[in-house]
Amino acid sequence: MVEKRRRMEELVTLLNEAGRAYYQEAAEIMSNQKYDQLYDELVELEKELGITLAASPTAHVGYEVVSELPKERHESPMLSLDKTKDVDRLREFLGHQKALISWKLDGLTIVLTYRDGALYKAVTRGNGEVGEVVTNNASVFQNIPLKIAYTGELILRGEAVIGYREFERINAEIEDVDAKYKNPRNLCSGSVRQLNNEVTARRKVKFFAFTLVQAADIDFGNSRKNQMEWLKAQGFEVVEYHEVTAETIAEEVEWFSKKIVENDFPSDGLVLTYDDIAYGQSLGRTAKFPRDSFAFKWADELRETTLKEIEWSPSRTGLINPVAIFEPVELEGTTVSRASVHNISIMEELELGIGDTIQVYKANMIIPQIAENLTRSGVKDIPKACPVCGGETQIRQLSGTKTLYCTNPDCQAKHLKAFALFVSRDALNIDGLSEATLEKFIGHGYIREFADIFHLDRYADEIRGMEGFGEKSYQNLMASVEKARTTTLPRVLYGLGIAGVGLANAKLICRELQYDLEKIFTASEEELAQIDGIGPVIAGAVAEHFRNPVNVERVERLMKELTVPGEKEETGNQIFKGMNFVVTGSVHHFANRNEIKEKVESLGGKVTGSVTSKTNYLINNDTESTSSKNKKARELGIPVISEDEFLKLCES
Repeated sequence: MVEKRRRMEELVTLLNEAGRAYYQEAAEIMSNQKYDQLYDELVELEKELGITLAASPTAHVGYEVVSELPKERHESPMLSLDKTKDVDRLREFLGHQKALISWKLDGLTIVLTYRDGALYKAVTRGNGEVGEVVTNNASVFQNIPLKIAYTGELILRGEAVIGYREFERINAEIEDVDAKYKNPRNLCSGSVRQLNNEVTARRKVKFFAFTLVQAADIDFGNSRKNQMEWLKAQGFEVVEYHEVTAETIAEEVEWFSKKIVENDFPSDGLVLTYDDIAYGQSLGRTAKFPRDSFAFKWADELRETTLKEIEWSPSRTGLINPVAIFEPVELEGTTVSRASVHNISIMEELELGIGDTIQVYKANMIIPQIAENLTRSGVKDIPKACPVCGGETQIRQLSGTKTLYCTNPDCQAKHLKAFALFVSRDALNIDGLSEATLEKFIGHGYIREFADIFHLDRYADEIRGMEGFGEKSYQNLMASVEKARTTTLPRVLYGLGIAGVGLANAKLICRELQYDLEKIFTASEEELAQIDGIGPVIAGAVAEHFRNPVNVERVERLMKELTVPGEKEETGNQIFKGMNFVVTGSVHHFANRNEIKEKVESLGGKVTGSVTSKTNYLINNDTESTSSKNKKARELGIPVISEDEFLKLCES
């Protein structure tokens, strides 16, 4: 049974990888014959085991958008657990009983109900009394079984989680630092509570069962362990657990504390639950906690070290954050040398001074923090000038908290968005310069204008020594910077961040002005407004930008770093001139939707993001879908065409 279940999971992974390569990357990693053979094997295993996983290519789960998440009251309150950081307290809890010890996962607790062998309902924990119904979203969790062999009513609880690798991948795609998720738990909560379960599916949420609430007519021999093993047999992934007694509790806690550094999923402690179901239930509960379980929170590992300096890091809001830099120490298996202090009030509370002996730890074994200052020499030398622009600083008191601000409105740190746009995919396309990295580089004074990005090698040693960087990541960044030196004028113009100028508008302006930078610098508002597709607002913004000699000088310095091959004026028939297209859905003939966009623009047309009365065609291979764009197009009488029909248009 276990081997067959493993084989089923292996087949799901293999087939999904093959499907992704074929449909999204136009690559074949296995023959059609091999795919069909593995697919048939998976179908037979699913029939034999009575299990179908949500991620299985045999499960056709439709995506659906709902207007709101309904609320539902739990049949019995979902209580929190009493907790301790003391292993002796766990030993006392165990007494002569045997228990299961498992991870306390840090995600979103979900209650699942199955009826007639199929997923019937999924509800979040909510406030413990009332949760939100998320059945639609749970059906697209990566590893949840949609069908199981057991046909009675099954109710179980578990944790929906998103792993650290997936968390980092999703955050890396978010350009706005303020919009990035703070931790995997926040990301998971937002993903599970989406109104559109297609978003949930893309986030790769996993579910780990930790408690069986009800399964009528099954004899579990009064054992929690037997319940967990039965859930495994039904196709659920259960939270990792070990059997434990008072004699073995210390070594088991030690084992889990070492294992946590290898885990991809977040955990903020351990849970101990009596194996004897009847005994646990006989104990009842307090007003707050059940008496059959106990939570263990990690005792913070403290290290003494010496404070070397306070680094002041400006942000886009003007706030200048203090960061403590200390002699490196080993904490929870990694070397740590810096910790955010957040504001001046915390510095004053800790009486932080250079050379002080401090104690540091990792909150939840993840985030470095200062626990205590043992020597307390006092706060000195709060900077009177911004470390980025040299502008005057000001201490402000907000909600009883002292914070430091840069008062210069033109501080480069306040223009982080502009630098982020400049390195984005449609502009210079420089990998490795996320907003978080840019914020660090700007804060250290490495970048003051766009041209500086091409001289980051001046700070090679400093960058290699930064947290999150090393020789390999530095070399990758430099390679990406060098690659970006060869680009196009429309990309440069778009990357300057002039209000209203998207890549399509930048192409129109460059095309009309013969890809001549001097003409772009000197074009009047009236000249620009005459370009088809460029209205007076955009024309005014472009003209105003280049009326400022500082902006012109910065672009001239930038262009000295770049190679811009001569643009070829389109000689083909501009059959789509003055026409607007919208592209949605998956594509087959083109590698991606961006390629369709480039094709439209090469023939004189424009691609926009939403369907309006000015749209001429909506390109969607699923012409009969009931998506919002298709509905809007039909309401406005706009043709919805497939790629094949679009290609015929191109040839006409």
